[in-house]
Amino acid sequence: MPDCVFGLKVFLISVSLDVTVEVVIGGSVVLPCSSTKHYLKPQDIEVFWRHNDSKIVFDIIKGKNLDTHDPRYKNRVELFTSKNLRRNYSIKLADLNHADAGKYICYIIPSNEQETVELIIKVLWVYIVVPVLVLLFALIASLIIFCLRKRAQAALFSSVSNEEQTTVP
Repeated sequence: MPDCVFGLKVFLISVSLDVTVEVVIGGSVVLPCSSTKHYLKPQDIEVFWRHNDSKIVFDIIKGKNLDTHDPRYKNRVELFTSKNLRRNYSIKLADLNHADAGKYICYIIPSNEQETVELIIKVLWVYIVVPVLVLLFALIASLIIFCLRKRAQAALFSSVSNEEQTTVP
C-alpha cells in the first residue's frame, strides 16, 4: 500500500479591524495603515493601496514611492509619515469628491498584513443651505426693487395724469 503525502501550505495573514472614516466633500483625510512586524527593513517592504479592489492609489516598492497611481489621484495623495512612528504607511488623500467614497485596502508584503478603510463622503449642509439662502435673498431683493420701481412709475404716471386733467379746460 503506497504512502500518500499531502502537502499543505499555510499562509498567516494578519488583518486589522476595519476602519470607517466619514469626511466632507472637498476636505482631506488620512487613511491609516501600519505594520506590526518589527523585523522588516524598509527596503524589504512593498505596500499597495487599492480603492474598490482595482484602482491604484499609492504603491511603495523597496521603500520608494512609485508614480504608478490612477490619474484621478494625481497631486491628491501622499504618504502620511510620522517621525515618531516607523512602519507607518498611512496616506493622506486631499480634495475629496464623491467618487473617492468606497473601500480602501492597504496590502503590506512580505508580512501579508492588510488593513481596510471604508471612506464615506458626506455633503456638509452648509454647502447646500448657504447657496440656497443667497439665491433666495437675491430673488427677494430683486422682487422688492421691481415692486418699488413699478410703484414709483405708477406714482409718476398718476401725477402726470392729474396735472393734465387739471390743466385741460
